[in-house]
Amino acid sequence: MKNCDVRDLKLAKAGKKRIEWADGDMPVLAQVREKFRKNKTLKGVKMSACLHVTAETANLARTLKEGGADIVMCASNPLSTQDDVAASLVADYGIPVFAVKGEDHKRYYSHLRSAVAHKPNVTMDDGADLVSLIISKHPELHNRIFGSMEETTTGVIRLRAMEKDNVLKFPIVAVNDAATKNLFDNRYGTGQSTIDGIIRATDALFAGKNVVVAGYGWCGKGFAMRSKGMGANVIVTEVDPVKSIEAAMDGMRVMTMAEAAVIGDIFCTLTGDIDVIRPEHFVRMKNGAIVCNSGHFNVELDLVGLAKKAKKIKKNVRNFVDEYVLSANKSIYVLAEGRLINLVAAEGHPASVMDMSFSTQALATEFCIKNRGKLSPRVYDVPEEIENTVATLKLKSMGIIIDKLTPRQKKYLSSWTEGT
Repeated sequence: MKNCDVRDLKLAKAGKKRIEWADGDMPVLAQVREKFRKNKTLKGVKMSACLHVTAETANLARTLKEGGADIVMCASNPLSTQDDVAASLVADYGIPVFAVKGEDHKRYYSHLRSAVAHKPNVTMDDGADLVSLIISKHPELHNRIFGSMEETTTGVIRLRAMEKDNVLKFPIVAVNDAATKNLFDNRYGTGQSTIDGIIRATDALFAGKNVVVAGYGWCGKGFAMRSKGMGANVIVTEVDPVKSIEAAMDGMRVMTMAEAAVIGDIFCTLTGDIDVIRPEHFVRMKNGAIVCNSGHFNVELDLVGLAKKAKKIKKNVRNFVDEYVLSANKSIYVLAEGRLINLVAAEGHPASVMDMSFSTQALATEFCIKNRGKLSPRVYDVPEEIENTVATLKLKSMGIIIDKLTPRQKKYLSSWTEGT
């Protein structure tokens, strides 16, 4: 296939094995795929997906294509692509992919433009880069697009800001905000895969370490929970007073980043904001401190400011580890160039948890298509019916049976007449 840009199509065999392995742990998405295949739910729809190109997203792309979609993919992060998976999507499944792990800024945006050139009716985003490019640079596409799915916290924040500024031109479904996504993907997926990435990059022992978690949203909670379970002393930094109380009552130490900088051994940002760890924090850190980010963009760490403080920067002292030498007796180790540690140094979230996220994503796409022309240009929540469908199918795949309300219980919950 000429219409693609991947590292090497010869990697396809290994990529297909990885895709098929992940597929075995995604039973709900497999059921959605079969439904789409039979009904051709997406027939005639042109789709552009800007996602992390991993084995799990490959199975989402396969599902959409089985439904009849004409789909292309590009990367949503320069370092998150699994090159063998990208090759297999092209060679084995006939899906054009524009993604190479380690691509520079110029190539990244070239790939985004390739996704735009597909002239989609529906888009998928992980961070809102594709939608932002279309909104700002391609007004000719605004009326063509009748729906877009966004699957990460950072992207939803950007899209709600667009809605507030009245610049959205088509409806967005905030897949990230679905309970079947953030309660599991963000919490359990990020928690496990972030630790996986840190350990693969550094071989660090968590037990006994002071682990500083910046941000106590679902991603931060997941990482804090998993770190605590491995024997770490967990410190949380937050700007939200309610989340700070929650962290304290969950047994975490809560303090400012300025205080945490002095005692932390491992730092990880998971906020979706900018400049969370700044030069004034870096200079207070102890020698050998490990710093990384598991938020979507690399702006959570002020690496430009850190570089100005450093006397020397040693690149790749280990795979995905850069050493910033601040003085003769102090070095700071930054992982994955400040990008998503769980996707750069590890494999991202386990397939089992992405099963729910991507089933929700696929069914949200179906929702947009069924409601074409009926949705105004704003950010929508995932319909409750989709959430319940995905959760029910997941429970069934896990062999779990739950209770049902009796008629009397239903009547009680819908009435107000019975009291003390």
